[in-house]
Amino acid sequence: MAATAGVVEELTRVFRELPPRPAVEEVEAAAAVLASADAEEEARLAEVGREEAARQRKADGVPGELLAVLREARRAAVRLRALQQRKEAAHVVELERRFKVLDGLIQRASRVVSPSGDGGGGGGGGDGYVEEEVVEDTDAKRADVAAAPAVLEIERGNTGVGFGLDSEAVSSLPRHGSTGTDMVDQKLSLIQVASLIESSAKRGTTELNLRGKLVDQIEWLPVSLGKLQDVTELDISENRIMALPSTIGSLRYLTKLDLHSNRLKNLPDTFGELSSLIDLDLHANQLKSLPASFGNLTSLANLDLSSNEFKILPDCIGKLINLRRLIAETNELEELPYTIGSCVSLVELRLDFNQLKALPEAIGKLEKLEILTLHYNRIKGLPTTIGSLTRLRELDVSFNEVEGIPENICFATSLVKLNVSRNFADLRALPRSIGNLEILEELDISSNQIRTLPDSFQFLAKLSVFHADETPLEVPPREVIKLGAQAVVQYVAEMVASRGASQKKTEETSFWAWFRSLFGCCKNDEEMGIVPA
Repeated sequence: MAATAGVVEELTRVFRELPPRPAVEEVEAAAAVLASADAEEEARLAEVGREEAARQRKADGVPGELLAVLREARRAAVRLRALQQRKEAAHVVELERRFKVLDGLIQRASRVVSPSGDGGGGGGGGDGYVEEEVVEDTDAKRADVAAAPAVLEIERGNTGVGFGLDSEAVSSLPRHGSTGTDMVDQKLSLIQVASLIESSAKRGTTELNLRGKLVDQIEWLPVSLGKLQDVTELDISENRIMALPSTIGSLRYLTKLDLHSNRLKNLPDTFGELSSLIDLDLHANQLKSLPASFGNLTSLANLDLSSNEFKILPDCIGKLINLRRLIAETNELEELPYTIGSCVSLVELRLDFNQLKALPEAIGKLEKLEILTLHYNRIKGLPTTIGSLTRLRELDVSFNEVEGIPENICFATSLVKLNVSRNFADLRALPRSIGNLEILEELDISSNQIRTLPDSFQFLAKLSVFHADETPLEVPPREVIKLGAQAVVQYVAEMVASRGASQKKTEETSFWAWFRSLFGCCKNDEEMGIVPA
């Protein structure tokens, strides 16, 4: 019995020296990563194939062999990155497999020392031990095939701890029961992200913030992202994500999604299934298009598409009938779809820094629009329907090629801020009825060719800011402009009044001159004896 106790004690010591066993969430996360890896690798390889085919059609004079080398180099790089992404997950899978072998050994030992056992059946001698070794060897051969290449890489030249595997990577993972807050205090690897997703899904987490928390090597997210069924707010911004899994469409309760400052080139077709989405931030990515299903996001209220590579917006944008704020600055937009007029809830539309040459007439249907900015485009004129925007408070068409402002803009009587500056040689006059904009507070006409202000300028009683830098204004003179906006308004009013008084005096003088000439003519007739019949 003493010898048996010694063996049991030694067994106990062996197991205590083992590295930490992966938690259930970690194993599930590793399985999710491996399941995603192959599909992601295939997608990347297909993308490389398409890009290289397009390059070959355009590469006149480039040796075909050189293009072939480039194609193979890119494919090899994709495979290498995929291997690196699998590495940690494969490590966890293999570690768990070997722990299961040890579980079997523990069960054998328990049967041997159990009072109810026969003592010889389970522990019988060398034959039993050989049998277990055979079983272990068979299990090893049946290991996850997808994990095998990475496992070989891990084991090669590794002294390891206990099983010939390096325990550092796994021991650095969050242990079972750790909180999301603990995990996002540091940069997370792919396996850690997957583990966090698993644990968050089981806890029913409603908000998950991964802003800037992923290591730079992570370019995609595991398919297990779709398990976050209860999440309402998700922030994955400021990372280097290039693609989203199609399972993101499963997040039916998601109301706020922040993906800004990544490297997204497209969105999955399932993106339109996020039916509860209200706030979506996609700015600072590499998007050139949106999926056709995007129009299904009918709950969307705030959309930021700025700093991408859009040349056009899809017609389906018109289906976003609850959209209140659309930011599409700093793209390559050449036109807006006519369907923009169907976004009847729009309050704010920002289109600065694009290549727009005109706005569609449908813009006049946006009756709730309050802010419209078109700074730095190539617009030559505004649509006549601009006057229908009776709630418009701010309009910026600076740094364009505007040649004239339509008179009916003066029907947009809610305007508070109007910037038509820096249209340089193109803009030569303001609308004659600009005085209808009675609540206008800020007006900038700098760097244009405007020489005189219209008479109705005198009615801009609320004007507090007026800029006319580098504009050759003759009326009023520069000295008056320096005195401020209301000094300019007063000057125009006095000028118009003075002109009216002068004109009245001229008209009166003309009348009396005519009367006197007529009276004098009659008197001369009498003196000459000419009496009317």
